Amino acid sequence: GAQRLGCAFVVKQDDAVAKLRMVLVLPSARGLGVGKQLVRACIEFAKQAGYQHMTLWTNDILHTARAIYIAEGFQLVTEERRHSCGRDLVVQHWQRAL
Repeated sequence: GAQRLGCAFVVKQDDAVAKLRMVLVLPSARGLGVGKQLVRACIEFAKQAGYQHMTLWTNDILHTARAIYIAEGFQLVTEERRHSCGRDLVVQHWQRAL
């Protein structure tokens, strides 16, 4: 239907690199492939805009999101431990060629 189930956005990191900045999916739509469709749309947008690479960061506890990124060809570049929002987290930086 015409209901919005999520959103995503891409920003310019530099002339060659697009950054997948955020992907949000409503709880009621999780598990339906919406996140995968949003990530694919962002990759396609970045390709059409002429970027050569796409990067993103996430936390290691976001297992479903990480599975999508891996399936779409992203590779883990770096990890770093941080304490944020009262939790110990591992921040991960991912990248893929376009």
